[in-house]
Amino acid sequence: MKQTAFPRTPLLAGHDAEQTRRQILDYFHATFDRYEQLFEVLNGAEAYYVKPIALRHPLIFYFGHTATFFINKLVLAGLLAQRIDPKFESMFAIGVDEMSWDDLNEVRYDWPTIDAVRAYRQQVRAAVDQLIRTAPLSLPITWDHPWWIIVMGIEHERIHLETSSVLIRQHRLCYVQPHPAWEPCRSSAAAPQNGLVDVPAASFRVGRERSNPEIYGWDNEFGRHEASTGAFQASRHLVSNQEFLAFVDAGGYADDSLWPAEGLAWKKFAQASQPTFWIKDGSQWRLRLMLEEVAMPWDWPVETNYHEAKAFCNWQARRTGQPVRLPSEDEWQAMRHFAGTGDLPLAPPAAANIELDHYASACPVGQFAHGPLFDVIGNVWQWLETPTYPYDGFAVHPIYDDFTTPTFDDRHNLLKGGSWISCGNAAVPQSRYAFRRHFFQHAGFRYVVADAPASQPASHYETDRLISEYIEFHYGDEYFAVPNFPRALARLAIEAMAGKPAGKALDLGCATGRATFELARHFDQVTGIDFSARFIGVGTQLQEQGRLRYTLVEEGELVAYKECALGALGLADVAAKVEFFQGDACNLKPVFTGYDLILAANLIDRLYSPAAFLKTVHERLNPGGLLLLASPYTWLAEHTRREEWVGGFKRDGENVTTLNGLKAMLGGHFRLVDGPRSVPFVIRETKRKFQHTLSEVTIWQRI
Repeated sequence: MKQTAFPRTPLLAGHDAEQTRRQILDYFHATFDRYEQLFEVLNGAEAYYVKPIALRHPLIFYFGHTATFFINKLVLAGLLAQRIDPKFESMFAIGVDEMSWDDLNEVRYDWPTIDAVRAYRQQVRAAVDQLIRTAPLSLPITWDHPWWIIVMGIEHERIHLETSSVLIRQHRLCYVQPHPAWEPCRSSAAAPQNGLVDVPAASFRVGRERSNPEIYGWDNEFGRHEASTGAFQASRHLVSNQEFLAFVDAGGYADDSLWPAEGLAWKKFAQASQPTFWIKDGSQWRLRLMLEEVAMPWDWPVETNYHEAKAFCNWQARRTGQPVRLPSEDEWQAMRHFAGTGDLPLAPPAAANIELDHYASACPVGQFAHGPLFDVIGNVWQWLETPTYPYDGFAVHPIYDDFTTPTFDDRHNLLKGGSWISCGNAAVPQSRYAFRRHFFQHAGFRYVVADAPASQPASHYETDRLISEYIEFHYGDEYFAVPNFPRALARLAIEAMAGKPAGKALDLGCATGRATFELARHFDQVTGIDFSARFIGVGTQLQEQGRLRYTLVEEGELVAYKECALGALGLADVAAKVEFFQGDACNLKPVFTGYDLILAANLIDRLYSPAAFLKTVHERLNPGGLLLLASPYTWLAEHTRREEWVGGFKRDGENVTTLNGLKAMLGGHFRLVDGPRSVPFVIRETKRKFQHTLSEVTIWQRI
């Protein structure tokens, strides 16, 4: 594949802002072009609309998704004042992982034409191009710099360059066609004999500084982690197709004893008897690449999910009598330091099969040496034994708070090293990506022999401070004789519904979901929607498991351990009537409509455009339906631009209250039927510090 080297993720410090501006502009256009070039491999319209696999959207979604991400994040950050296409920016916003709140129900979608999405992408390109060319730029670009969001959008598209290529590889072969820009490796031979390399004990620190990031990074890369590994041995090469064949021929897929419970359940569900990309052709094997099938390249790395890699290691341990397993994250970092791999992007052409510098596929496991090891980075991702977890000092980025936190669930394992198509941040050794263990990426593995078991740092307690405070606020103790706030609002809503239809209710800005469950005592179906996947994750966990554990700060570094359960609150029987989704109250999908009640608790003064919600909310209510608004009217410019405030300011020398503003915005479609009234709430911060607030409640009936 001969073409200009794909630009690396740019350095964000330095002294020449205009040079950095030009680099980011080039980075943006090169990424946008390459992503669109990926979709040129689809050979007809049908290929865009047929799902490659059941648990993903069709590819038309991903064609639009990366463009809408730019607009949604830039609007949220205040860098763009106007949306381009609100319908697209809602439709293509969410649904890329198997989270419980991902809306993968095709009945909810009326997909647009390919040409319409292509035209939209060109509008986005023009808008972002103009922003990069004209927005003020000072260096360095750090975590809280406005330009961080611009680079975030570019890096996000590079992630989907990789994940979409995996979906294309899982598409039926009749839907794809060869393409000169996506030429695979054509070299293969007998696989080298794998052996073990001694890796010495090591102590080191990982984690990046937000104040000095050097290059863009995702939230989970920042913080501090002190690592110490004992001496161990690592396989010199990634496990090749040839080496894995021995496991297949030995009946590894049929031997249930090699597969832990989760892997065994996946194997039986998938009816797996060989790697997913292997194809049996009579007595021969072939390999599915992204765009074609080829004779099995036995010296290329095998590509598996975590479960298959784990079963192979268990087989190897039983066969050799050695403690063979997958590496931990710390051990992979020890291998990287041992091999002398630096922290920053490799200059082109990379001495690794990465950054699209060489092939549009894997290549022989003996091609790229890194010290005494091969493919420490590049070729295929390497599954690790470590579930993803936060470093000390972890914090979410306020513009993308759900990049990592939904994966802190002991169900997502880390992969390291990158693959042939890993570009930008994904190609940097400091990056931390995690996927569900049954997922397929361009991923394989190497194994280690170590006496010590792999550490499992993930916690079964929710320790995110803000989330824990909200769990306590919704499901925990009552303080200072103030009744539970979500329950109190739900009761007010149910009382106001007397004699009215009680089919569907919407809890908008549901946070961790207590009011959603409480409304289900009365309504046939209740939908909880929140902008934050961190909040939605709590509601879905309670719905699925019935309980969760969390920590509360007592003082300083001391915490208390608590548990809440739906059964103890009398809500277990109504959980089946509840569903949770992630969504933007200012730009909800059209499907969220036909409600008899909408509850919006402490929401309007946290929206980036409350008018966008208030002026259209009537469209989502049935005639005669009720809208319950509760808010302390804490208007802050950090959440809502001053010109977007509903009230809390002077106009022509007169006070404009939020209630005045609500009457003006809602008066054409609603009449006020109850309130205003004040409802108190208390949020516990520590054992001795609490917030006591009054929320003003009004109830409006759609005319």
